[in-house]
Amino acid sequence: MSDFDIEAIRAQIRAMDFVRGSPAEVAMWHEDRAESRANLVIEGMIPTPSEDAFFEMMVDEGVSPSLATQILLKLYDHPNADPALPITPIIAAGFEGR
Repeated sequence: MSDFDIEAIRAQIRAMDFVRGSPAEVAMWHEDRAESRANLVIEGMIPTPSEDAFFEMMVDEGVSPSLATQILLKLYDHPNADPALPITPIIAAGFEGR
């Protein structure tokens, strides 16, 4: 994952109209994220500080795991990304290759 402006992405997410997770869901997503991260580390795929910050921010903002996946696809301008999602791809935002 490239380095990118997490606060710029946070601003785009906060401007989105979506159902945010309840406090109980967010707590569960934090636990799930911690477990997933631990599994990645065991497999030798240690997340970068940028990756950790990105996924932590997504959970903090109440973004469901399925929407987080769609946001990530849009950030990378993936062909399967939802074109209606109001997220600026990394390339368009000028953060490619940083």
